Amino acid sequence: MLKHSGMSTRKNSLETTKIVQFLEKIGIQIIEKKLGSTTFLPGLALGSNCIYVDFNELKYPGDLLHEAGHLAVTDGETRKNINNDPKEEWPTQGEEIAAILWSYAALTYLNIEPSFVFHPNGYKGNSEWFISNFTNANYIGLPFLEWAGLALGDKRALLENKDAFPIMQKWIRD
Repeated sequence: MLKHSGMSTRKNSLETTKIVQFLEKIGIQIIEKKLGSTTFLPGLALGSNCIYVDFNELKYPGDLLHEAGHLAVTDGETRKNINNDPKEEWPTQGEEIAAILWSYAALTYLNIEPSFVFHPNGYKGNSEWFISNFTNANYIGLPFLEWAGLALGDKRALLENKDAFPIMQKWIRD
C-alpha cells in the first residue's frame, strides 16, 4: 500500500498508477516521503525491499520500474540490506543489465510504451538502443534472468513447455 505523507502526487498518471500497483502486488513497497537533492535519480531512493518516492521531485516516473528491477534481480539477503549507500559494489554489472531487461518485461506486462521507462534523459544516452534491441527480441541480459530463475529463453521455455521471455516465471529473485 502506498504510504502517503500528505505530499502531492501530481505525477500520478495512469502509467505511474499502474506501476505503483504492480510493484506493491509483487512485494516491492512504495513509500512516499520527502527526499533531499542527494539521490542518484531525482525523487527516488532505494531501501530494504522498498522504493522511497518524492513525487514532487520525481522527473521520470518510468524510473520506478528500473529501480524496482534492481530490487527484483538482487538476491533476497542483499535486497534486505539495501540502503541508499551500499557498502559493496552493488549492483553488479550483471544485475544492472538484468534490471534494465526486467523493467522491459514489466512495461510489456503493464502495456506501457517503452519510451516511458527508456526516456531520452536516461540510460547514458542509450535509450533508443535498448528500445530497438528489446522490441526486436534481442534480450541482452536474458542469461542472467534465466540463471536467477526469473525468466526463460526460447529454447528452455520450449523444453519446459512454459512461456518464454518477455513473460516472467516470477518477478522477484529468491
